[in-house]
Amino acid sequence: MELKQTIKMAQQLRMTPQLQQAIKLLQLSRMELANLIAQEMVENPVLEEHGSSFEIVETHVSDYRDTTPEVAVVQEMPTHNLDSPDRERVTEDLAEWQAYLDNSASPLPTNNYKGLNDDLPSLEATLSQNEDLTEHLTWQLHLSALSDQEKEVGVLIIGNLNENGYLTASIDEIAAAADCDVEFAADVLEVIQEFDPIGVAARDLRECLLIQAKHHFPHDELLAQVIDLHIPNLERKRYDLIARDLSAPQEEIIEIAKLIANMEPKPGRVYTEEEPQYITPDIYVHKVGDEYIAVINDDGIPKLKISSYYRETLAHGGHDEAKRYIQDKVKSAAWLIQSIYRRQRTIVKVTNSIIKFQRDFLDLGINHLKPLVLRDVAEDIGMHESTISRVTTNKYVHTPQGIFELKYFFNSSIAKTEGEDIASEAVKTKIKQIVDAEDPRKPHSDAKIVKLLRDKHNIDIARRTVAKYREMLGILSSNKRKRLF
Repeated sequence: MELKQTIKMAQQLRMTPQLQQAIKLLQLSRMELANLIAQEMVENPVLEEHGSSFEIVETHVSDYRDTTPEVAVVQEMPTHNLDSPDRERVTEDLAEWQAYLDNSASPLPTNNYKGLNDDLPSLEATLSQNEDLTEHLTWQLHLSALSDQEKEVGVLIIGNLNENGYLTASIDEIAAAADCDVEFAADVLEVIQEFDPIGVAARDLRECLLIQAKHHFPHDELLAQVIDLHIPNLERKRYDLIARDLSAPQEEIIEIAKLIANMEPKPGRVYTEEEPQYITPDIYVHKVGDEYIAVINDDGIPKLKISSYYRETLAHGGHDEAKRYIQDKVKSAAWLIQSIYRRQRTIVKVTNSIIKFQRDFLDLGINHLKPLVLRDVAEDIGMHESTISRVTTNKYVHTPQGIFELKYFFNSSIAKTEGEDIASEAVKTKIKQIVDAEDPRKPHSDAKIVKLLRDKHNIDIARRTVAKYREMLGILSSNKRKRLF
């Protein structure tokens, strides 16, 4: 055993912080990118916004081309006042930095062609806010003739309702929290159940429907019996069993089922519907003549540049330590600008490749969507599949057929008995069209849908595949879709 020094040569693959940042930028959504740029502008003093993101320049579509990136070029620093070792080190740093800037890039030059975006929501549509269930019930509680103690119990009851308006706590728990009798809390609950919407604060579906039946049809005992005893048979539409058990004509049971169908099983959802989430596409696809062009959407994304003030400070005079600090910040800023440029350029390249593969979809619609995998696009533009996956994550494209996530265009293939394979999304659309066109009194079974797909569309798939696609589309089974009235 001995200690000795040896020289060893080896190759290693390491990800620099700059490369990690570039990869991270690829998978960011548009909003996340805007937030990251805003944060970088706060943390890095040499970054500043260049002009307005909403500036429009009149030009022709054919003028779309890459331009020379605008990145600050650092002039040589005066080094006569430095000692010889420091002068050599600073001179080497500047030479390396000059070479770096020569290869840097600015934000992606965008196509100045602007299509009409009439489908975007108005400002008023994005600012409105609906009243939620808690506010609506609390407002009624304060207007009621209840005592202060009863209102305290009422506040507890309202606070324990879920988004559908059902009470999630037991009446014993409510009474214990309010330090009152169970009967007292139950009386308050009955009052709240009469609030608008009728049926709110029920503990299950049966109680919810009974409250509505009592309110709207107080003298219909048969209606109350059907709700109380036969909700499972109502779901299965077994009206004959209900009629036999209650000794009533089936026609009368069907009329009662019509009344129940018009009741609200989730009274709270009217006030708890989620606000619509408006999507701002990352890229637009416009048809100009016979060609489709991809235009990056840079509205709302600041156009960055390196501050001229810090360029001058770095080039003329100042303390050596301050210059090194500014040099590091300028290098970080230039890399960020270059990474954003490459991100935007990659999105355009991927979208153009998708346009090439999915031209029939853009011209004719969803039924002509072709099977496509990440490997196809990766080989077409000379990139790795992982890069394509990152680029298409949380990115949206506006096309003549609507707004879609870029991943929407990647579909597995379904074999056809004749002709080319078809995309799975197109098969789902055909299944939905078949269900929409069926007779509601005699809905198609999954086996029948399989036969229709094979006979009319030359699509050969298994019954379990139809069942899976039907569930993904939110379509009920045939026995639950059946309507007798």
